[in-house]
Amino acid sequence: MTDTLTQEAAAYFFPPTDMPSIPVLGEHSRYPVRRIFCVGRNYADHAKEMGVEVDREAPFYFTKSPFSIVESGTTVPYPSGTADYHYEMELVIALGAPARNVAVADAGGAVFGYATGLDMTRRDLQLAAREKQRPWDLGKDFEKSAIIGPITRSDCFAVREQIIQLNLNGARRQEARLSDLVWTVEELISHLSRYYELGPGDLIYTGTPAGVGAVVSGDTIRGEIEGLEPVELAVGDAK
Repeated sequence: MTDTLTQEAAAYFFPPTDMPSIPVLGEHSRYPVRRIFCVGRNYADHAKEMGVEVDREAPFYFTKSPFSIVESGTTVPYPSGTADYHYEMELVIALGAPARNVAVADAGGAVFGYATGLDMTRRDLQLAAREKQRPWDLGKDFEKSAIIGPITRSDCFAVREQIIQLNLNGARRQEARLSDLVWTVEELISHLSRYYELGPGDLIYTGTPAGVGAVVSGDTIRGEIEGLEPVELAVGDAK
């Protein structure tokens, strides 16, 4: 047994990082995060405020590392490399079953549950990349940029016309209804499943309503969706 353990330990040059995971409401077991897909421009009013139009032919995506996940209630430092750090409040889908080339009518069966989430963004870097038609990685995929609340299982929550909202320092900044989504939960899962073998551990951040804006050190954020646990974040000083 000792030799086996020694061989296993020697298989890595350094200890591997633990798998990120999220609490599930009312349960001891946690949800391990494998991948994070994010949907761009999925509320028409947000696309308008960003000076672009919704692509109604098909949704489009960017990704975040699973290691960008941060649980609700955390204080995160103001990130490096930006002077325009923005909040984006979103509904998050957590998948619990394989989905490959799944039809829209069957896509709901792949859902494990839902959560509230914040897609924190280095907006100045994102817009600079967009202007040059480059990927958004520097603006979107960075440490502690995917904040998420506890997951509520899908048998306890159904997406309808619930209000999605965000308060910054107690003042309302974003408000819409989930029925305003350009691409529905089922449409997103079906479309993504044409290009990826989706499955347990995959999260889909479904896009943000209008009203995004900047935060500074000392700010507090609270995002809510009726029927789900809220997501909260405090912004600390830059490292």
